[in-house]
Amino acid sequence: MISAALASRSLREAVVQQTRIEALQRMPIFGGLRKDMLELLVGAAAVTNVPRDHYFFRENDQATAMFVVESGEVSILKSWNGTEYEIGRLGPGDCFGEMALIDLFPRSASVRAVQDCTAITLSMESVHRLYEKDVEQFALILMNIGRELSRRLRSADERLFSFKMGEPYHAAEDLPPLAW
Repeated sequence: MISAALASRSLREAVVQQTRIEALQRMPIFGGLRKDMLELLVGAAAVTNVPRDHYFFRENDQATAMFVVESGEVSILKSWNGTEYEIGRLGPGDCFGEMALIDLFPRSASVRAVQDCTAITLSMESVHRLYEKDVEQFALILMNIGRELSRRLRSADERLFSFKMGEPYHAAEDLPPLAW
C-alpha cells in the first residue's frame, strides 16, 4: 500500500517536472539550453505560492532569485513619493526578477500578485550550478537574460521618448508592454 502511494507520488512529481521543463523551453531566456540543463535548474528550483494582493518582493529588497509565473497574474510596481504605480503585468510563462542573477543590486520594483500565483523560483545558486556543470550553457543563459533586459530597456526607452515628446500619459495597460 505504501509503495503504491510512493510510486503514484513519484509519477506525479515527474509529470510536474516535465511540464515545468516544457514551459521553460518555450521561454526566450531558456532558449537553446539543453534538456539536461533545464532538468538541473528545475530540480534545484523551489515553487513559490503567493496569494492575491501579497508580494513576491518589494522594491529595494535584497535580490536573490528570479521567478517564472506558472499560474496567476502579477503586477510590477514602482514607488514614487510613497505611492505605488503599476508599470506592467505578467502572467503564465513570463518571468521577473532576472536582474538578480546579473547585477546583485536590490530589487528595482515591487511585484504583487493580482491573482493567486504559483511561480518557479530560480536562485542564484541554482543558476551557478549550470556554471559548475557546463560553462557554455551558463554563458548561454546569461546571454539570453542580457537579451531580455536589452529588449525591456528598448521598450522603456520608447516610453520615455514618447513622454518627452509630449505624448499624453496613458495607463499602464495602454502602453507598449515592458514585459517584465
